[in-house]
Amino acid sequence: MGASYENDRLQNNAGGIFEALYRTDSRRPLQSLPVDNLVPTDLALRLVQDRADIDISGPEFNFVRSIRVFDVRYARQHESGRDGDCNRSATVVLGTYGTQGDFSWQRSSTTALPEAHVGLERWGEHCPGIYHRSVFVDWRDYDGNYGFEQVNY
Repeated sequence: MGASYENDRLQNNAGGIFEALYRTDSRRPLQSLPVDNLVPTDLALRLVQDRADIDISGPEFNFVRSIRVFDVRYARQHESGRDGDCNRSATVVLGTYGTQGDFSWQRSSTTALPEAHVGLERWGEHCPGIYHRSVFVDWRDYDGNYGFEQVNY
């Protein structure tokens, strides 16, 4: 969500990449690299940022494609006017992962939110006042067990 404990952020993630490539007890890389003991920062970043070199299209990676991210950016319901008209408006988007782990957003709605989501239970009832914002992530693990996390903001 953009929070960090780091005071001075590096311009790139080269430090983390090098940590992942090298063991702490050895100078030998965990991954073969084109240059002996010297890895240009740009090359290391390109290796990681372009794409992973594995195929995750098989059914054993269905847990990746099961991850859904609902961003309830705005949901408001309230009465207005003399007639007591009920005004409802909501902006909900759904993020999903594709066959090879590519992530994309699409428009969604409050009715698409899973039952586990809390905060809009009375949406559409008569017209109770509701103002809600949240990020809701759900998934199925490798064994098919359901899990979720919600952050209201």
